[in-house]
Amino acid sequence: MIWSRVANLSSNADNTTSFPRVVPAGDSAILIELGSEIDPTVNDQVYSLASDIENTNINGVTDLVPTYRSLLVNYDPMAIGFNEMHDVMNQIVENHSNRESTDFEPVVIELPVVYGGEDGPDIENVAGYAGISAAEVIEIHSSTDYRVYMIGFAPGFPYLGGLDERIATPRLKTPRVLVPAGSVGIAESQTGVYPNASPGGWQLIGRTATKLFDVNSPKPSKITPGSRVRFVPVDSYE
Repeated sequence: MIWSRVANLSSNADNTTSFPRVVPAGDSAILIELGSEIDPTVNDQVYSLASDIENTNINGVTDLVPTYRSLLVNYDPMAIGFNEMHDVMNQIVENHSNRESTDFEPVVIELPVVYGGEDGPDIENVAGYAGISAAEVIEIHSSTDYRVYMIGFAPGFPYLGGLDERIATPRLKTPRVLVPAGSVGIAESQTGVYPNASPGGWQLIGRTATKLFDVNSPKPSKITPGSRVRFVPVDSYE
């Protein structure tokens, strides 16, 4: 229910809306919108704001969910009421907006990737669509530090921004029933990594042996929102 309301609120934002804005999202969450479009500067502000809220140690806050341009703050209404939470969030947002810098330093996560072959069965599709060789696809794909805009679709699945437009490729017309864990894919202007085996329709160009998601770990996801991912080509898994 909360997520459907959040989606509706997010879709109503347009270029005439004033940002930032703090709005209710159901009976136990507040949505803080910082912009209307996908923008790296706005995304940095999202994670900087999340850090501010975490450091404030507000009684009743249960979870923070950052996205491309907004931050969902979940809270326990039995511990803190909406009016108080709304006032606290507005104050934090105001203080954050008055700062000259976001003070956000992203962590860079390196992932060794075996490109092509059985690990990247669609790399020739991507190369053909781009009109270049598979080797050039690898060179281009591994030459960028990708921004982790958000985690979604599946637990631990990172949506990475910054893909070179030369290798942007449409999704598969028919999704695979099972994509191996660690598969690196491209879909339109984004790239990502499947943390677990699951269905999927992205063009698979490689695979990493690094374990990306462990439900039994205190921090299940190795890749966190706001960090950067760097793909490092390797010949084989060590």
